[in-house]
Amino acid sequence: MGTRRRGEQLERAILQAAAEELRESGYPGMTMDRVAARAGTNKNAIYRRWPNRAALGVAAYRHLSDAVMPNPDTGTLRGDALEMLRRANETWSSPHGAILRGLLAAAADDPELLTLMRERSGGDTMDRVWLAIVERAAARGEAPASAAHHRVATTPMMLLRAEYAMRGHPSVPDEVLVEIVDEVFLPLVRGHG
Repeated sequence: MGTRRRGEQLERAILQAAAEELRESGYPGMTMDRVAARAGTNKNAIYRRWPNRAALGVAAYRHLSDAVMPNPDTGTLRGDALEMLRRANETWSSPHGAILRGLLAAAADDPELLTLMRERSGGDTMDRVWLAIVERAAARGEAPASAAHHRVATTPMMLLRAEYAMRGHPSVPDEVLVEIVDEVFLPLVRGHG
């Protein structure tokens, strides 16, 4: 008989099982029964940690996101911003992005899921990376210190998300990414002083 897992070890096993279910079946196909079977536990152990499927789905997506969060340091603000946008664009059109798109589609019919995604989407982590990029640029003398502001730093991602919403498909041409950086982000940052 195997050793009974508890605490963090069991939580990691459940999150990993849920993440695998998301990858294979998407959010619509992820069930508590399938996650419990894959994790080698019972549904009660899951429900003690996550009150419902939506909470588990968002936690599993965040578990996946934390593993792939980029933090480029190319030596220039332009290089870092382009690298972040290119990676985000690549992720959005990948199986990982398909999971997020599935969660967003399900959120249209489940207000609680949308609220959880806003609260726990990993956006805070992404925002911190963008802020760090601007702070490094300011430290190099490439940007005014006043540009290290949440709204300024996250502008490229907001514009990229708007492109996804407007186009309705999960990939944005590279020339649009360059325009976001060169025509909007860099002038915004440099003019912030």
